[in-house]
Amino acid sequence: MSNYVVTIIKNLHRIIYYVVKARIWMRHPERHSLEDRYAVAREMVSKMNGSMGYKTVAIGQDKLPKEGGYILYPNHQGKYDVPGIFATHDAPCSFVMDEAKAHIILVAEFLMLVDGKSFGLTDLRGTIRVFQEMAKEIQKDGKKYILFPEGGYKENNQNVVEPFKAGSFKAAQMAKCPIVPVALVDSYKVYNSPHKGPVTTYVYYLDPISYEEYKGMKTQEIATLVENRIKDKIKEHIAG
Repeated sequence: MSNYVVTIIKNLHRIIYYVVKARIWMRHPERHSLEDRYAVAREMVSKMNGSMGYKTVAIGQDKLPKEGGYILYPNHQGKYDVPGIFATHDAPCSFVMDEAKAHIILVAEFLMLVDGKSFGLTDLRGTIRVFQEMAKEIQKDGKKYILFPEGGYKENNQNVVEPFKAGSFKAAQMAKCPIVPVALVDSYKVYNSPHKGPVTTYVYYLDPISYEEYKGMKTQEIATLVENRIKDKIKEHIAG
């Protein structure tokens, strides 16, 4: 059986517990701070990882902006990408995902707990609306978001980075916030590969790109810049 199936079976009691807890909490979200809800999401990740021997090593956490909101732009490898970032990112952060996958059990609860957002990948109007909401929350409340510029991911992708979609960087332009490139390494091995057993994944938080640095650039130029920085870090990691 795959790691994903084994993880579900081994943690079924935990999944039921956290799904029920999340749904009860989200009946009255105003009673629970984002910090408390994010702590529950991280606790869920920690316990499931511990049960399976999954470990995530983070490098560059000190580079994260100390104040205000920002958008994390990681490469996309699979189902473990968001949990891997949650495990290493201390400040509460939300994520944006494909509407088609946003109603899967446990994923939906994760999304609710951290005030995440979803939109159809072909719904341009819905995408712009979500980006506008993100920009307002980043500017007003200092929120942090995870947004995958590849859009989707391929199974067992072997750390290959697919072309970044320029449109995803419209969100940062609207928010006028720092862009934080994030290089994920071996994340695909956890749930999206034939690998079985314990896995160590890596999260590299790269130097933030301030609005002043990219404000005069086109979205395609920003996409290429971020994509290349992530590719270079992955190559560096693999080279040892």
